Amino acid sequence: MEETHRVFNFAAGPANLPLNVLKKAQSELINWRGSGMSVMEMSHRGKEFKSIIEKAEADLRTLLDIPENYAVLFLQGGGTTQFAMIPLNLCKADDPVDYLVTGSWGDKALQEAQKYCKPNVIWSGKTDKYTKIPDFDTLNQNPDAKYLHICANETIHGVEFMDYPTPRNATGILIADMSSNFCSKPVDVSKFGIIYAGAQKNVAPAGVTIVIIRKDLIGNAQEITPVMLDYKVQADNNSLYNTPPCWPIYISGLVFEDLLEQGGLAEIEKKNKKKAELLYNAIDESKGFYRCPVEKSVRSLMNVPFTLEKSELEAEFIKEAAKENMVQLKGHRSVGGMRASIYNAMPLAGVEKLVAFMKDFQARHA
Repeated sequence: MEETHRVFNFAAGPANLPLNVLKKAQSELINWRGSGMSVMEMSHRGKEFKSIIEKAEADLRTLLDIPENYAVLFLQGGGTTQFAMIPLNLCKADDPVDYLVTGSWGDKALQEAQKYCKPNVIWSGKTDKYTKIPDFDTLNQNPDAKYLHICANETIHGVEFMDYPTPRNATGILIADMSSNFCSKPVDVSKFGIIYAGAQKNVAPAGVTIVIIRKDLIGNAQEITPVMLDYKVQADNNSLYNTPPCWPIYISGLVFEDLLEQGGLAEIEKKNKKKAELLYNAIDESKGFYRCPVEKSVRSLMNVPFTLEKSELEAEFIKEAAKENMVQLKGHRSVGGMRASIYNAMPLAGVEKLVAFMKDFQARHA
C-alpha cells in the first residue's frame, strides 16, 4: 500500500485513517498475531477478541484520562442511535431536558428526543444559518432539566465548541455528541455525564459508536426501552451482549495506540490547529474570493466549510481539485459550497496541497 497511490480524502466520513494503521491492519488481516484467523472471523467471546477490546478500552482511558467512575461502551447504530438511547435511559416520558442547537445534528438529536421526553430548545442558531455559538451566560436553562445536550462539533456547518456550558440543573448532566471531533484534542471527561461518538471520522471505519458514560447514570431506562438500547445491558455484558462490530473496534484500538505513540491528544491538537490555521488563513486572505461563514471564534478544527464569491465557479473548483487527487470537497447538500474535513489522519501535506491549489485557482479566475 503506497502512500503515493492514495488521494487526499476531504470527506466528512468515512474519512482517512492513518496510513501506518492501515498497513498494520493489512498485515494482520488474514492471520491476527498467529491466531490463524482474521479479526472478522474470530468469536467475539473468545480470548483473542477479548484482548483486543480490553486493550482498546485501556488505551482510550489513557488518552482521555477517563475516570474510574465512567464506563466505556463500544456500541452499534452510529451516533444517531444515541439520540434515542440517551432520553430512553436518562428520562421518564414527562421529564424536561435542554437542547442547545448549533447545527443540523443537534437539531436531529432534538427531534428524536421529542418522542421520549420533553425537550426544550434553550438556543438555536438556525436563523443565523448555524454560524455561531451563544454566550453561555445568556442561556435560559431549565433548573429541572434532566440534562443539557450539545453537539460539540457540527460536521455540516463547521461550528465547534471551544469551551463547554455548565448545566444549571441539580444533577449537572452535560451530554455531548463528539462524533466529528472525538480524540482530536484533550477533553475533561469529568465535566460530562455522557460523551458519545460515531467512530467514522477520527477513529475507525463506520460501524462502532463509542459511549463514555458516568456509571451512576446506568440502570434507569424507561420500560419501553428495547434491550439493545439499554445502557445497563450493554455495560453488564462489556459491550458483548450481541456480536459487536469487531473489525471497527480492532481498528479503533490501533488508532488509540497510534495517538498515544504520537504523544497523546495535546500533541494531536497542536497538529490539528496548524492545519486549520493554514486553511482558514488562505480563505481569509483571499480578499473575498473564498468565504467561510462561521464566526472566527468557533470555527471547527475538523470541518471547514467555504464558498466562492463567484458561486458559478464552485463546480469547476471541485472538478479541478479531483483531477489533482483531492476528493470529496463538495459541501453538504443542505448548505452547498465546499467543505474540507481535515481530521486527525489528514496529513499537513494534504492541507498544504489544497491551499496551493486554492491560490492557483484564484489567480486563474479572479
